[in-house]
Amino acid sequence: MRLKQFKQVDEELRPGMRMEWSRTFTDTEILRFADFSGDRGIHHVKPDAQGRLMAHGLLTATLPTKLGGDLNFIARTMDFEFLRPVYAGEKLACVGLIDEVSAQRKRLRVKFSFTVTNAKNKQVLKGSSSGVIYGCK
Repeated sequence: MRLKQFKQVDEELRPGMRMEWSRTFTDTEILRFADFSGDRGIHHVKPDAQGRLMAHGLLTATLPTKLGGDLNFIARTMDFEFLRPVYAGEKLACVGLIDEVSAQRKRLRVKFSFTVTNAKNKQVLKGSSSGVIYGCK
């Protein structure tokens, strides 16, 4: 990414800024993540009594990491609290809020918090992250 683009992020990034991302995981994606991660817990590879596969917590956690990726954010810490199971076919919505931004030489230190909710508006994941965006200032 060019320095000019970092400067644009620097000018726009502020506490209270809200970011959003939503998606729905498929059975195929859950099974592929099981293969990729090596986590082949029975609940991830065999449908439950209602015919659903449970998504991995860390697969669900890709929603807030996508928000950071949009900012070229490099995480130093990540804190996740998994509140409810997520199943294939459920639409998930992630909302991230910038909590703190502090300018340093050639980088911004950023802290943000996030929540992920399902279609019933129930929180399935919440957490926070802190890290840096390089190339600023």
